[in-house]
Amino acid sequence: MQSVGIKGLGYYVPERIVTNFDFEKMVDTSDEWIRTRTGIEERRFAAEDEATSDLAYKAALKAIEAAKIDKGEIELIIVATATADYLTQGSSCLVQKKLGLSSIPCFDVSAACTGFIYALTVANSMVKSKAFKNILVIGAETLSRISDMTDRNTCVLFGDGAAAAIVGEVEDGYGMLGISIGAEGEDDMVLKIPAGGSRHPNTEETIAKRDNFLKMNGQEVFKFAVKVLPKVTLDALEEAQLKVNDLSMIFPHQANLRIIEAAAKRIKFPLDKFYTNLNKYGNTSAASIGIALGEALEKGLIKKGDNIALTGFGGGLTYGSIIMKWAY
Repeated sequence: MQSVGIKGLGYYVPERIVTNFDFEKMVDTSDEWIRTRTGIEERRFAAEDEATSDLAYKAALKAIEAAKIDKGEIELIIVATATADYLTQGSSCLVQKKLGLSSIPCFDVSAACTGFIYALTVANSMVKSKAFKNILVIGAETLSRISDMTDRNTCVLFGDGAAAAIVGEVEDGYGMLGISIGAEGEDDMVLKIPAGGSRHPNTEETIAKRDNFLKMNGQEVFKFAVKVLPKVTLDALEEAQLKVNDLSMIFPHQANLRIIEAAAKRIKFPLDKFYTNLNKYGNTSAASIGIALGEALEKGLIKKGDNIALTGFGGGLTYGSIIMKWAY
C-alpha cells in the first residue's frame, strides 16, 4: 500500500492585528486577564471584503507552490470550516472557481476545530484508494464574523486565518503513519451557535438574544480537551507503532495555553516540544494546526524524516490526531 502524506503546505493570515488592548476598549476585560487565562496576546481579523474562501485561496496558492506542482494537477478540493461564505454553498466550490479549476469535485468538512485533521484523514483514504492523486486540503476560518463582540468570555479567543496542504503519494515509509479520530456528540450548548440552523432559524427574537453568535461553556470545553488531547495522540501513536518519545514535535490545536500545558503533563512530553503560536493568532479553529505547522516549517523546525503529531479537538464535540513522518 502506498504512503500518503503532505507534499506542500502554506498558510495565510489577514493583515489586521487586533490586540488585547483593543479589546480593553470594547468589553470589560484586560490584557493581563486574557494573557494569564489563555496565553493569547493578539489575533488577526479579516478585512471587510475578505471571506473564508479568500483566505483559503491565498493559502492554497502557497501550498501549490511549496508542492512544486501545477494547479491543474489538483483533482479534488476539501475545505474544513465552520464559517463558510454561504450556508448553501461550500467554500470549497468558491476556492475551485478562484483557482480556475472548473469541474473538479469539491466539498466542505464540518468538524469545527478538528476539521483540518478530519479533512486530511479523508484525503488520505481517497489517495490510498487510488481515486485521486493530488488533493487540496484547506482549513480556513473567519471566526471574527461569528464572534459576539459584546461577550468578553468568547470574543477575545478567536482569530481568522487559513492553512492549505497538497496531499498525495509520498516516498515509501513517509507521510501519515497513524490516525485516530472520534467524537462525543452533544446538544447542550457546550460549543455552538444556537440559532441560524434548521433547529432554530434566525428570527428577530434570536438575533435580539444574540443567539446567532458563538456560545461556549469554557469550563466544559477545557475538561473535554484535557481528557481527549492526550488520549487521541497516544491512540494514533499506537496505530503508527511509535512511542511518544519518537516524536520530534506535537502540533496541538491552538485554543488555550493551559490546555496544552495540562496535555503535556498527562502525555509526559516536554512542553517546549508542543509548538504554540496562539499568542499571535488566537484560536483559528480548523486553520490553527496548519498555521502552526506552516510557521514551524518557515523557521526550519521540521526536517524530512521527523515524526510529528497533529492533534485537535473542537465543537461537536470532535477530536483527532495524525502521526506523520515528514516527507519533504
